[in-house]
Amino acid sequence: MDVGAYLPLIAALIALLLGLAIGKAWERYKLRDGRWIDRRKARDSQHYVLGLNFLVSNQIDLAIEELSRAARVDADALEIHMILGNVYRERGQVSRAIQVHQALLQRPKLTRLEHSYVLLCLGLDYKRGGFVDRALEAFKETLRLAPDNPYALLYLEKLHEEQHQWAEAYRIRRQLVELSGPDTQPKNQAILGFLENALGSDALKEDRPADAARHFESAIAHDAATTPAYLNLGDVRLHAGDVAGAIAAWSQLIDVAPERAHLALARLEQLHEREGAPQRFVERCRAFIASRPHDWRVRLMLGAHLTRQGQAPAAFDLLLEALDQNPHGLTVHQAIWATLLQLDLARPLVQRYIEAARGAVFFLDPHVCLKCHYRSTELLWQCPHCHEWNSFVEERMAAARQASAEL
Repeated sequence: MDVGAYLPLIAALIALLLGLAIGKAWERYKLRDGRWIDRRKARDSQHYVLGLNFLVSNQIDLAIEELSRAARVDADALEIHMILGNVYRERGQVSRAIQVHQALLQRPKLTRLEHSYVLLCLGLDYKRGGFVDRALEAFKETLRLAPDNPYALLYLEKLHEEQHQWAEAYRIRRQLVELSGPDTQPKNQAILGFLENALGSDALKEDRPADAARHFESAIAHDAATTPAYLNLGDVRLHAGDVAGAIAAWSQLIDVAPERAHLALARLEQLHEREGAPQRFVERCRAFIASRPHDWRVRLMLGAHLTRQGQAPAAFDLLLEALDQNPHGLTVHQAIWATLLQLDLARPLVQRYIEAARGAVFFLDPHVCLKCHYRSTELLWQCPHCHEWNSFVEERMAAARQASAEL
C-alpha cells in the first residue's frame, strides 16, 4: 500500500479541521485593545442568565439590574445592550431605550444584519414614544438593509394601519404573504380581507360605489369570514337598486357566520318592512332560531319586532328564552319591559325602570379582544389597542340553566 499517495488527502483533511477550529475560536474570541476577549463571557455570566429569568417572570426592575451588570462584563456585547434597551422601552422608559439603541448605531464595524436589527429596535422605541415619522423612517431603513425582514414589514404595516393608510398597509401585507410559509396563509388572507374592506369603505366615502363593491367582493374572496364586507356589499347593492343582490349578500353572511347573523338580519328587517312584507323577516328569524337553539340575539331582535307589530304575548315568550341564554344583558331586560308596557303594567313605574337600567353601563354586553384583552361595549373589527383584526368575542356569563347542568 503506497501511503505517499494518500498524503495530499490527509493534509487537506487536517487543514479543514484546523480551519474549523480557528473559525470556532474566532467566533468566540476577538482582539480588543491588544487583548483577546471571550465573546461569550457576558452571555455565560450569571447576570445575563438571571436577567433573562427575571424578564420571563415579569420582574422588570430586577431584569434591568442584572442585564446592566452583564453588559458591564463586556461593553461590546451587542445583543445584551439591545435586550436592555428593549426592556427599558417596555418599562415605559422610552427616552432611555432610544439612547441605548442610538448609541449602538454609532458603533463601528456593525454588520449589515446587526445594523438592521438595532434600527428595528429603535423604530419600536419611536413608535412607543409616539414619534410616528421617525418610526416610519427607521423601519424603512431597516428594510433597505434587510428587505426580507418580516418584523420590520409587520411593524411598518401596523403604523400605516394606525394612520388609516390602507393602501400602503395592503401593499406591505402582500409582501408578507410572499415571504411567509403556507401555515400562515389563513391569517394573512384574513388580514388582507379586512384591509380590502377598509379600502372599500374609503371608496364609499369618496363616492366611488363601483370601486367600493369590488373591494368588498375581493375581501370576501380573500377570506369568507370578513363579516363587515358582506354588510357593506349589501348596502352598496341596495343603494344601487339591486335589492336581490343586497339580500343575497346579507343571506350569505348568515350562512357563513351565524354568530353575526343579527347584523345582517337588522338590515333585512328594515328592507322587508320597507317592502311591506315584514312577515318575511319573521320567517327568516324563526328558521334561524330553529337551527341555533342557544342564540339569544336573534330572539331579542324578533321579540322587539313583534312588540312593535303589536304581538306582545308572542314577543314575551321569545324574550324570556333570550333571557334564559343571557340573563345579564341590558338590552334583553329593556325589551322585556317594553313588551310588558304593552301588556298594561303600571306604565310610569316600568318606564322609570327602563330609564334607570339604560344608565347601568355595567349591564352592557361586553366584547373583549382575544389578543390583548381590551374591552369594548360594541363589536369592533380591529382592536384600537393592539390593532389585531377580527379579534373580539362576546364575553358573558353562562346561562343559569347551563351552569347548573355543568355542576
